[in-house]
Amino acid sequence: MPEARPVTAPHPAARPGFFAGRDPGQPGLAVFVNAGDPPLAALAELTAMLDDQGVDCLELAVPFPRSATDGPVIRRSADRALTGGATLASVLDAVAAVRPGLRRLRIALLADWSHSVKGSDLGDFTRAVAGAGCDALLLHAVPPRLRAAHVESAQDAGLPLVTTCYAVSSPQTVSAAARAASAYVYLVAHYGRSGTPATAGPERLAATLAALRAETARPVAVGFGVRTGADIAALARIGADAAVVGSAGVARIEQAFHEGRDPVEEFASFVRELRRPSF
Repeated sequence: MPEARPVTAPHPAARPGFFAGRDPGQPGLAVFVNAGDPPLAALAELTAMLDDQGVDCLELAVPFPRSATDGPVIRRSADRALTGGATLASVLDAVAAVRPGLRRLRIALLADWSHSVKGSDLGDFTRAVAGAGCDALLLHAVPPRLRAAHVESAQDAGLPLVTTCYAVSSPQTVSAAARAASAYVYLVAHYGRSGTPATAGPERLAATLAALRAETARPVAVGFGVRTGADIAALARIGADAAVVGSAGVARIEQAFHEGRDPVEEFASFVRELRRPSF
């Protein structure tokens, strides 16, 4: 476990909250990247580009192997990052280095319980994430018996939490996600692996959005199967606060590597494509 840095006041850009300041009908944008793919040495360039492009949130994953919910594109990305030596400690060091220079972009750290936390002290982990300057934490696959402790440790560290639920989750699960969210709720459009088309129709997504909004004022970001500007526009029509784009962007990074091009420049081109439609 990396040594916990002192927990300081949030960066000024984080104070208004996630996905704040958008015009009506124009959802915010979160993009997913495995830390270390591109290499961590490029994180400063990547985050500066996203900041300049007006992206709201970088979901930065501490890479872990054999994810049960990720498709082949993100699995290959995680493998590249792990082969390159990305660890929890190196990822947090990289975040701490880039965070002070960001104006708008928030960083939500995504970590897997078994790979990054299991066997260590939960409080130490949460304080380390907060001390690095992460704006939020999404902790994947927390054992049910430790969920309350996870929420408490985040509150103690002043670290906002991202919670998740599915469009087809039970009312109890949707309610629990709404009540525990202090950053935003990540509404997963369908069961299955990342990178596959969404299967929940707009009516079901809209109903789940309404159920979440009945219990939380936090924004709701919808992801899985979101690949294009047209997909984002469709989410705007049902009232999503933000869209989360994962596999499609990671695939462009992989393509750049295969073709000998700059992955950050390729990702910048992808973000511009997402922004082309008028909302």
